[in-house]
Amino acid sequence: MLRVVEAFSGIGSQAKALENLYIDHKILCTVDWDINAIIAYDLIHNGKQNLEKYEKYNKDKLLDILSKYTLSRDGKKKLEFKNLKKYNEEFLRSLYAAIDRTNNLVSITDVKGIDLPNDIDLLTYSFPCQDLSVAGYWHGNKGGIDRNANNRSGMLWEVERILLERQELKLELPKMLLMENVSNILAARNMENFNDWQNSLSKLGYYNEVFTLNASNFGIPQKRVRTYMLSVLCKTKKERINVEKFFFENNLERHFFGKKMKKLENFIKIDYSNNIYKKEANMAQANYTSSRIDIYNDNVKILENGKVRDIIVPTVTTKQDRNPNSGVIDYFVGNKEKCQYRFLTPRECFLLMGFEEKDYNILINNQMYTMGNNVIFSNERLYKLAGNSIVVNVLEEIFKQVEYINNNILIEEKTRSKLDIFKEKYKKVVNYNYGYDED
Repeated sequence: MLRVVEAFSGIGSQAKALENLYIDHKILCTVDWDINAIIAYDLIHNGKQNLEKYEKYNKDKLLDILSKYTLSRDGKKKLEFKNLKKYNEEFLRSLYAAIDRTNNLVSITDVKGIDLPNDIDLLTYSFPCQDLSVAGYWHGNKGGIDRNANNRSGMLWEVERILLERQELKLELPKMLLMENVSNILAARNMENFNDWQNSLSKLGYYNEVFTLNASNFGIPQKRVRTYMLSVLCKTKKERINVEKFFFENNLERHFFGKKMKKLENFIKIDYSNNIYKKEANMAQANYTSSRIDIYNDNVKILENGKVRDIIVPTVTTKQDRNPNSGVIDYFVGNKEKCQYRFLTPRECFLLMGFEEKDYNILINNQMYTMGNNVIFSNERLYKLAGNSIVVNVLEEIFKQVEYINNNILIEEKTRSKLDIFKEKYKKVVNYNYGYDED
């Protein structure tokens, strides 16, 4: 069984990929402070909540419990207690249930090395990209992953802190680590800091393999280029040699020639005889303004002569009503106050990230009010949940390698560890070599 910790877990692309591959696994815990993502993750991976178990908690008790966590309603800043009190009791109960059911440790800044379970095979960490991305740079986010930047992308160094705390306490380190972020992490501005991070991991005993992949090479018609780093803890020279050899022969960037890409028409919902798709299309249609005419003129046209074009769309981001975006779709409803086109719907964005309609439907079917007339899964939040996730299909190929390494290369270390325990126990009685290399 692959034992996994998902840090910066979002809606659980990692868990989804493992489920799709039928890999025997267990998500030991998650780490995420965004209240919308916390509930979405729980619904997608654990199904509809049964809140009867939590009915004994009234609002005051729920506030008392939840106030002990560092939560966020936008993934950017801490949710203050005075604002937490504004949420209705049903929502607070659902939030607590989600934290409980996913064993969520919530904010990475509060997680201590001792809080993580032992015997972790894989820890994934897709830390925030806002201060690394080109768009972020345009908006003045120039701190990148500087250690002293005190920004969202700087959450990377919280992972280092946790690993060092475990080392100091002589606790087991995760056997493998998987990083995902924007490819701009390799830009000149960020390279010194990224090398610093790799060096820190090397000192802990990890071998790091860095590769940049495009979702369009993995069956998804989306140009989404992201950088990944798979770090493998090598405790012997032999393991390191075997890991290096494996990546030389199987590096996804150099040697993966891609899956047959699905046609975009499989992801775009233009059958408006379906009332649900029709309603979602209406909601993705913006009011007519001059700036939105520019959006139409400047971006990819997904529809041509009433049919979805066989193209690759630009990157799905956290917002579609923007310029540039992931493409526009002609949509005429006879209302001159509306643009005669629409954006991608949140459903379409989820599909383009490798999730299924059933995953999206469970969110919509469990819609709830948070405060007043505000709902948790508004279009704005759904776009953000999709745009912040990882393309599931790419992760599937990476996890095939993770499983191979865990079962065929690191298995030797598991056997070796048992022998070490045996040797230590009987070293005063038995005085001969047990038949394995000391390196």
